[in-house]
Amino acid sequence: MRENRRKEFVRAVKFALFSASAGFIEMGGFALLNEVTPWSYWPCYLIALVLSVLWNFTLNREFTFHSAANVPIAMLKVALYYAVFTPLSTILGNYLAEDLGWNEYLVTALNMIVNFVTEFLYQRFFVFGKSIDTKKK
Repeated sequence: MRENRRKEFVRAVKFALFSASAGFIEMGGFALLNEVTPWSYWPCYLIALVLSVLWNFTLNREFTFHSAANVPIAMLKVALYYAVFTPLSTILGNYLAEDLGWNEYLVTALNMIVNFVTEFLYQRFFVFGKSIDTKKK
């Protein structure tokens, strides 16, 4: 029992660290696009989000969840999550940034926090739940 708690704690820390690295990619990509293109909030956010998702999925599958699950199936499950999260966060973010005048970086940071919490739970229990620690080391 104690070993399981320790394992889950380490898994959560790894997920947080990889998510932080994906956050840097997302925020960096967003900042670059936001500052050097004339685009509105949503295309900058959407491109940056896709880059961070690919990074985060790859690292977490390999090093956090140690999953030998079928990669296309796992990616499809993650795509389903983002099929809901992306339009909601893009529309809400665009509304807050463009219509209400909130700072674009604050809006992106808030989206990233919601994404971090919900995606960990989704990946832990749905995407990799039955295949955790099945990859040979």
